[in-house]
Amino acid sequence: MRDEPTCPRCGGSLHAPGLWTSAWQCDAHGPVAPLQPLAKPGPECLEHVRSHAGVPLWLPQPMPTGWLVTGYAHAGDDRAGAVATVVACSGPAPLGGAADLLLVAESPGVGLGARLAGLPGPDAGAGFDSGPAHARLDAAGHPTPLWNVETHSDNAVYVGEAKAAWMWVILWPAEAGVLLVENLGLEDAADREGGIDVTYGALMPRLAAMVGSDRP
Repeated sequence: MRDEPTCPRCGGSLHAPGLWTSAWQCDAHGPVAPLQPLAKPGPECLEHVRSHAGVPLWLPQPMPTGWLVTGYAHAGDDRAGAVATVVACSGPAPLGGAADLLLVAESPGVGLGARLAGLPGPDAGAGFDSGPAHARLDAAGHPTPLWNVETHSDNAVYVGEAKAAWMWVILWPAEAGVLLVENLGLEDAADREGGIDVTYGALMPRLAAMVGSDRP
């Protein structure tokens, strides 16, 4: 498991800021927002990401029956704050079996959402929203249109925009997609005052494999 920041677009190692630049550098993608290692999901992890968030931190409200929060992630540094956040949830799939959900909010060009979805990125690509929306969900009290983006993976990927940031809704397996999105309401935990009642599970193996962790 990695314990150093990595590139949000490819997962590669980064060169830390130095004498000549204040940016983290990827050999393949140049200056990037560093993707921080994961920690065990829980209240402390939530508060850490919340305190750094410069984009929304989307939490399902209410949580689908039987679902748990299984991880948080963010990309950014102390200088700029978090320009991308991830909330991971896991639970029973509507058609049976287990399912995973990633909710990503990010500034344009970060590339984390596209990477987690299995797309070249850094964003969803031109024309993805040229037709009618494929789904809608309530994000912080606002109906938010989402467009399905095809990938070559066994997932369902929806992309939209909320609060001036990209919103990615990524689900595994693909069959879980439409049924969950149709009934999903989101709260921006970055704007929430006071405690948040969240039920946690173990760190999502899928997220740990893609991002890396600073804890076993």
